[in-house]
Amino acid sequence: MSQQRTLLPVRTQFVNGVTEPVLNQLLDKLLQVEVINDAEMEWIKPKLRADKARDVIDTVRRKGAKASSVLTAALCQLDPFLSKELNLKQHAIPNVLWLGC
Repeated sequence: MSQQRTLLPVRTQFVNGVTEPVLNQLLDKLLQVEVINDAEMEWIKPKLRADKARDVIDTVRRKGAKASSVLTAALCQLDPFLSKELNLKQHAIPNVLWLGC
């Protein structure tokens, strides 16, 4: 099953379980590796936690499997507990994406 399809079934749990600090770190990581752009960051960042979570997962999911894999890997790194709860597995992402972690 592709990462893109993996995110849809866990969308509600992600929205309910992800914290504001983790969301902000996810946004920073997604911007750093160019999964999202500055305009998307500015559009998502000021929203309330649940709306921000919805926009993060939906925006990334629509961008395809590679973007979804980056989100999954970042979430596994930033919140291993939630990742395990969602049964998300970190797939191989080039190490260059994690410079500066």
